[in-house]
Amino acid sequence: MRRGFKAEAERLAEKARTDMGKRPSDHVDAVDFARHVGATVRCADELTTREKLETLEEIQPGAFSACTFTIGDKQVIVYNPLSSPGRTQSDVAHEVSHIMLEHEMKSVETIGGLTFFTCDPEEEQEANWLAGCLLLPRRLLYLAVRRGLGGVEIAQEYNVSQQMVSFRLRTTGVLRQLGVAGT
Repeated sequence: MRRGFKAEAERLAEKARTDMGKRPSDHVDAVDFARHVGATVRCADELTTREKLETLEEIQPGAFSACTFTIGDKQVIVYNPLSSPGRTQSDVAHEVSHIMLEHEMKSVETIGGLTFFTCDPEEEQEANWLAGCLLLPRRLLYLAVRRGLGGVEIAQEYNVSQQMVSFRLRTTGVLRQLGVAGT
């Protein structure tokens, strides 16, 4: 990631929360972030059959989590209903992050009769990082750990995956700052 991006992402997440009238420790659903940036969120089974999504998952697990389409001047985030609620939060927040960072699709490629959108690896890293900041900003984690919450409780309270909590606790330095062993 480019130099200074991590701190910039924390600031962007804080500003988004402030603009939405939220406190640093408030739970904010990823769909609320999508609305904040003007995007609509749709479940993929509104656009295709659940059976097709299940077949894709069988053929290649994790191949589809979420994507964003631009239709005219509207942006529509489509997520996979087969994912857990916590994973869906991350996936939608990831797509919101692409919108906030004004990332543009790089190219469309066709392989074996199937169409794929290619991704810039740097932009994917940035979107992943900002998604974590949106859902679990450093200040929120700091306050949650000070209240005595562990990773499982944080995941439940903020409707995110335990993997997301573990990642953010490791990378923000909150546990080290508070002198707390890993949760």
